[in-house]
Amino acid sequence: MADMIKRVEAAKEAVVLANRVCRHVQKRLDNVRAIFKDDKSPVTVADFASQAVVAHVLSQRLGRVALVAEEDADAIRTGSPELHSAVLDAVHVSWPGASIDDVIAAISLGGAEPVRDSIHGFWTLDPIDGTKGFLRGEQYAVSLAWIEHGSPIIGVLGCPNLSKDFGHALDEPDTHGTIYIAEAGQGLYEYTGDDVRGAGMKITRLEPAEGEPVRLCESVESGHTSHDDSERIIERLGEADDPVRLDSQAKYAVVGRGQADLYLRLPKPGGKYVERIWDHAAGSIVAREAGCAVTDVFGNALDFSHGRGLEKNQGIVVAPPRLHGKVMAAIADLGRFRPSPS
Repeated sequence: MADMIKRVEAAKEAVVLANRVCRHVQKRLDNVRAIFKDDKSPVTVADFASQAVVAHVLSQRLGRVALVAEEDADAIRTGSPELHSAVLDAVHVSWPGASIDDVIAAISLGGAEPVRDSIHGFWTLDPIDGTKGFLRGEQYAVSLAWIEHGSPIIGVLGCPNLSKDFGHALDEPDTHGTIYIAEAGQGLYEYTGDDVRGAGMKITRLEPAEGEPVRLCESVESGHTSHDDSERIIERLGEADDPVRLDSQAKYAVVGRGQADLYLRLPKPGGKYVERIWDHAAGSIVAREAGCAVTDVFGNALDFSHGRGLEKNQGIVVAPPRLHGKVMAAIADLGRFRPSPS
């Protein structure tokens, strides 16, 4: 129990400080682009800075950690002086005095390999989930989770631009943002801004009322999901509201807190993309602890025990349990998905 409390507190601090780094870079998108003459350069800088800060905090608070993260230290180790300078500028917002060697060493901590069925557990991190949302100045997330026996046990989801107010437009950044903290069996708690002291507001997801229109939540981009299949499934459910589209694992929070009813991420026909564990670990426990069912298109729990990919799962379905059952029936009626060969 004591170890779990220490992990939760360390994860809170790490995500709060990474949020600050990401906001700093997002406010300077045009400046960073001008330096590198590359539209994607701001997210590169923010990814490295965010991962460095999270890894530093976890190692400082918990000692030696096993961290499976998205960014590879070699990419910054061989980077230009301009990249080093821009990353340090961002890192110093939350880690004053860090040198580029400190930053590279911290990012390197994210190179651990997930151990299948590990009894010791490991962290997984997406330092900026929702690259295109970040670059548009819209929704993105810092996503950190602790995994044991193939399942997330702790999830901290930092959503710097996601307002607590459902009436706030999702394509407009919020001044304060929100942070979601979930621990297995303990529920989901929402915090406004970076103040994660105290208990926060507990969120319990209710089922939509019978006959109430279903509101779908899905990705803005259709690169890894089939919007056409989502529309067919919604049609089978009856009346529907306009879909809610946003980037990143913030979708899990939007469904978990009741702003939308259903999150679908459906494999495209012929697609061979395998979801990465850091793209779903924190979000899945956030939605689960709110009271949602979180499975793949066959109703299987997401299995995080097979390396860096969700190799044993196809697609994502997130909804309150009763609605989830209706969605699974609609997916079966669609008849498009077949289990992968073992």
